[in-house]
Amino acid sequence: MTGYSRGASKPSRPRRPHPPRRRTGPSRPPVEDPARLAALETLRAVRQRDAYANLVLPQLLRERRITGRDAALATELTYGAARAQGLLDAVIEACSDRPLSEVDGSALDALRLGAYQLLRTRIPAHAAVASTVDLVRAELGSGIAGFVNAVLRRIAEQDEAAWVDELAPDPDTDPIGNLAFTHAHPRWIAQAFAEALGSRDEPLKRALEADDARPAVHLVARPGEVSADELAAIVGGDVAPYSPYGVHLEAGAGDPGDLEPVRERLANVQDEGSQLCALALTRAPLEGGEGDAGGGTDDRWLDLCAGPGGKAALLAALVGLEGGELIAVEKAPHRAELVRKITSGLPVTVHVADGRETDFVEGAFDRVLVDAPCTGLGALRRRPEARWRRQPTDVGTLTKLQHELLTEALRLVRPGGVVGYVVCSPHLSETVGVVTDVARRTGAEVLDAREFFPGVPDLGEGPHVQLWPHLHGTDAMFCAVLRRPVRALVNDGSDGV
Repeated sequence: MTGYSRGASKPSRPRRPHPPRRRTGPSRPPVEDPARLAALETLRAVRQRDAYANLVLPQLLRERRITGRDAALATELTYGAARAQGLLDAVIEACSDRPLSEVDGSALDALRLGAYQLLRTRIPAHAAVASTVDLVRAELGSGIAGFVNAVLRRIAEQDEAAWVDELAPDPDTDPIGNLAFTHAHPRWIAQAFAEALGSRDEPLKRALEADDARPAVHLVARPGEVSADELAAIVGGDVAPYSPYGVHLEAGAGDPGDLEPVRERLANVQDEGSQLCALALTRAPLEGGEGDAGGGTDDRWLDLCAGPGGKAALLAALVGLEGGELIAVEKAPHRAELVRKITSGLPVTVHVADGRETDFVEGAFDRVLVDAPCTGLGALRRRPEARWRRQPTDVGTLTKLQHELLTEALRLVRPGGVVGYVVCSPHLSETVGVVTDVARRTGAEVLDAREFFPGVPDLGEGPHVQLWPHLHGTDAMFCAVLRRPVRALVNDGSDGV
């Protein structure tokens, strides 16, 4: 017996070192990554329950006390991945061994988050891949984490420009499709932009490029409470170039709802384009002086589609300075409550009603705003997931509603009074199409709205105004101003439909 105890089996060959066992759990303890986790959970909420990223993420940041650089990173990743979803999905599918329809939903959320970091941020590739894989491993296990790791490593082999060259439609045969893919828009939306711009070339490229960028935060100072100069000094922003009440803050400046002037109702968050469209209504001259409005005094204004209340607050502050009042109508009770909150302390009466079926007498108002429900194609940069939710079939339903609301507004305004028709969309069916048809049916006069946007350049040939992100730094807001003629409106029995 040399070196072996009794009863022990003799090995057939000498022992040799074995390779390390493959771990089934995390390769290292999970790293605290509150920013990416918040971004991932927001993307999941958007996918699973059609949530709005700009509502979900700020709440998560507040609940988890995520601030500073982490909050800025979470915001950039969430909105960026949601905005670029179509482009990201095409790249992910090109690097996957299965169609996206067969990829686990949570894994797809993570892949989008990782792909955005790889293609559209300066985050090092190894950090983008490792951080994403860690999140997936902690939640879904090593099997799916391995799949995500493999896909992201393939994505990292090329930059965004190379993937676009490989996957985008041919620019010679499909220039709109190429620009749509390059700038992460559905093709039908790019087509709508092209028709509104009258161009498939450089103007369309610039419009889509601006729409694909993260926008600055715009604030509006409450008239009579604080000036734009004072507000800019308080929040560290810049006075807006066109709106006398506007202030711009840099993108990534944090949650604007936390700013003291916003909390104190001295200011609200509102795109400068929205401010300009509301102000246009107040600048249009009235005609006549007799009618149901009461002696022709310019003191009864109506916001026919008031929720969530941004334009109502601005109009109410302005009419209140003249001793007048604003009536705000909103169909949805929860949105009507938002109007009450944002207009607190202002001369506003809120009615919960369908704007097409109010009990107001004909000719009861001097000025009426129709901020009509629309596709929202003009605010896609602020609602990042919206471009992938909207469908071309939505347009027909909305234009019918827009016709009805504008026709009712022209009934409610007094003879010689004015109606502002505003939509956050450049789609010709929702803009020029609606206004032209309703004006023809009712006999309303379409005023040259450009006169009511003083100092704003590049307003085209009129009479309507179409704002653009690439030209004006605003959302793509459309505004038309109509005056009810002193003679009776035409009633052809069609009810404006």
